[in-house]
Amino acid sequence: MKLSRAEYKEIVKCTEHLRPTRQCMTILRQRFPNHSQSTLLSIFSLEYQKRTKRTMSRHQAPDSIESYYQRYLSEAKARPSFPVLLELANEVDLSPALMARIIVDRFLQDQEGSVSSKQVLNNMLREPSLIPDQALANHVYQCTINDCCYGPLVDCIKHAIGQEAEVLLRDKLKERNLSFLDENQLRTKGYDKTPDIILEVPIAVEGHIVHWIESKASFGDDHSHRTYLNEQFWSYWNRFGPGLVIYWHGFIGELDSQRDRGILLKDCFPSDIVTLCHGTSPATTDSLTG
Repeated sequence: MKLSRAEYKEIVKCTEHLRPTRQCMTILRQRFPNHSQSTLLSIFSLEYQKRTKRTMSRHQAPDSIESYYQRYLSEAKARPSFPVLLELANEVDLSPALMARIIVDRFLQDQEGSVSSKQVLNNMLREPSLIPDQALANHVYQCTINDCCYGPLVDCIKHAIGQEAEVLLRDKLKERNLSFLDENQLRTKGYDKTPDIILEVPIAVEGHIVHWIESKASFGDDHSHRTYLNEQFWSYWNRFGPGLVIYWHGFIGELDSQRDRGILLKDCFPSDIVTLCHGTSPATTDSLTG
């Protein structure tokens, strides 16, 4: 879904005071019924991550950690059947999964008398039953399943969605009988930094030459798109020529401003593909992109 910048800003404004729990999606769907859930979730997730980066140092300060931990112990003792850790995270505007990480890390320091290893901590967050305190394990589980932006469950979902988008892209290419090399094949050939797809025979999309395709299972906002341009897309352009980026969850329409320079944005697999020959000349390219 391609959004105007005004539409995007309206959604962002609505996310400013939302917490990263599953309930936030109900609010966003009701407020923006014409936008897909995947687009709304992707925008909210990106915005909440920006918010977290601005405030995380405050939450990780030693006095904040101790305050959160002591409050958790007190509340868990007073109200053992309530989701007190989830409530605490929402109260201080911190991702439930990140709050769970802070509390479990502090708990392990009490248990072991030293800083726990990152592997032990990650294992417990992925599998709360490994936490020796059953009440804390339950609270961590509540945080994990209710967080829509951070945590091991979200990481698994994002990975699966990304894989699904890449499979969809390959299937679409095969349906069109387009010859291509995917990222794994390119790595076996010695390429270290590649797009998801290199077309062995270039195509034209909406009059623009395309040699490579990058799949992004996310929304393309200003910050992420600028980062991708600087860290990925321009290097692909330098090495392989002009290409196509598919933001499967949509993007800000005004960002599709680099077509004449060789980077085309779409929110779905293009339907108007013209297959070109290997020997497409600069003159032919100019006529197609002009």
